[in-house]
Amino acid sequence: MAGYKETPRQKMIGMLYLVLTALLALNVSKDILNAFLVVNDNMESSNQSFNSKINSEYAKFESQYQLNPGKTQEYWDKALQVRVKSFEMMQYIENIKQEVVARSEKVSIEEARKQFFTVQQNPNPLKPGTTYDKYTVNLNNVETKDKFDVPTNYMIGQNKNGKAFELSAKLKEYRKFILGVIGEQFADKVGMVTDGKYVDASGSSQNWETYNFYNTILAANVTILNKIIAEVQTAEFDAINNLYSNISEKDYKFDNVQAKVIPKSQYVLAGTNYEAEIMVAAFDSKSQSTVKIVRGVDKVSEGNLSGAQVLKTVDGTAKLEYAASAPGLQRYAGVIEMVDPSTNELARYSFAADYIVVPRTLTVAPLKMNILYSGLKNPVSINAPGVPSELITPSISKGKMTKKDDGTYDVEVPTGEKTVTITAVARIGDNTMDLGSFLFRIKRVPDPVAKIANMTDGQIEKNRLIGARAIIPELVDFDFADFNYEIVSYQMSTYRGGDLQTTGTIKGNVFNETAMNFIKNAAKGQKLYFERIQAKGPDGTMRTLNPINLEIN
Repeated sequence: MAGYKETPRQKMIGMLYLVLTALLALNVSKDILNAFLVVNDNMESSNQSFNSKINSEYAKFESQYQLNPGKTQEYWDKALQVRVKSFEMMQYIENIKQEVVARSEKVSIEEARKQFFTVQQNPNPLKPGTTYDKYTVNLNNVETKDKFDVPTNYMIGQNKNGKAFELSAKLKEYRKFILGVIGEQFADKVGMVTDGKYVDASGSSQNWETYNFYNTILAANVTILNKIIAEVQTAEFDAINNLYSNISEKDYKFDNVQAKVIPKSQYVLAGTNYEAEIMVAAFDSKSQSTVKIVRGVDKVSEGNLSGAQVLKTVDGTAKLEYAASAPGLQRYAGVIEMVDPSTNELARYSFAADYIVVPRTLTVAPLKMNILYSGLKNPVSINAPGVPSELITPSISKGKMTKKDDGTYDVEVPTGEKTVTITAVARIGDNTMDLGSFLFRIKRVPDPVAKIANMTDGQIEKNRLIGARAIIPELVDFDFADFNYEIVSYQMSTYRGGDLQTTGTIKGNVFNETAMNFIKNAAKGQKLYFERIQAKGPDGTMRTLNPINLEIN
């Protein structure tokens, strides 16, 4: 970073910005509009590539920190602050891009993401081991890409209170933070200057917000925002390099060198490869070393080392790759041989590692039954051994699956179908793998059993029957507690003096006045019949339930 010599990337960004500025001064013909799309695509591609380069710089920095925390702690802590501030700044700008497209197209952000953006999973720099959704806009699909009224209103506002002014303030704050890291002497080399002098085509003075976003078509808005992201990336990269330059790698002593095995994954699906990097921490990349590996052991000895696999290092690193064929625990051990620069003698550093090869299997387990019921939400868990649940994407041949907060799914299947298939795939690295599928039978929810005082027939005391006051539908041996039926109607009848007397249809499940009179006037040994009992389930289906025959004792 000394002297701040302009990099090829900075030259490219400057050139693209000159092209963009020239395009803004022209009328938006089809050719000009296409030029915007080309410039924006180049910016998107460049930003994505540079992000990988920045991640590599952080990885190199972290490696030095792990070797000597005492010496690098101060600079590594500042590097982490830069990472957080930069990621938050770029995410904020990404959200503005999504919002301005959604507003211009007059749809919600969620709908805009579906229609006009592609999404990919990028490593989350703030939460190692996790990913976040990176959305990239496809301007070719955006109908209003040549319109400026809605973008101007959003970015500038009616009283200069638009998003551009908030963005300007945040960029100013971020720029101040970066200069606090690298020093004010580099102020003229850091972009994102929002309080400079700007003029329009006629030579009139403008502020940064108006110069960039007033009467600017949507395609230009998106391109300018991508250009700002590029400036944030460049500032982050320069800040990290500045901090890293404060660490003199030559000062490290190799009197406590340890062999290090870095596997790409400790869980490997059958049919894929096990990959790992083996290195000596803080090892001079100009030195040459040899790696000897013996499979199936947890320690090397002179006896087994003669048959070892030999790998040569390149830049201090040996690449190890095994085919994951046999399932189960796999072990290997070895040594790294290198010349000790202090003694000029051959030194050996032992290492050992293991990994698990898991068969490619899919587990789909209903949490309550071995079948799926139509008309309700069936809770289902979907797992594949060795595959994180967030990498699994399930689908269903008929019906709908909804993921819940706990990682399980609610599965709804259609009425009238006999079977349904649940399939799942997993995204492993750059590959999509089929994990398999399961066939399920579809059944309708069983009829409930109509009961009075927990009885369906038999003798009952009159006072107990009066106290029951209603017919209760009960789902027997059914595990879905939140699925309940409601009695819609029923009919009650009895014989008196050889004549059949009936109440007619009674609405609901409660004994009305007529039913109560039948019960109160019933003699000992008289039978009461509750029939034509109709029940309605939460899915709207009507069921005719069992009759209830009770005898007064």
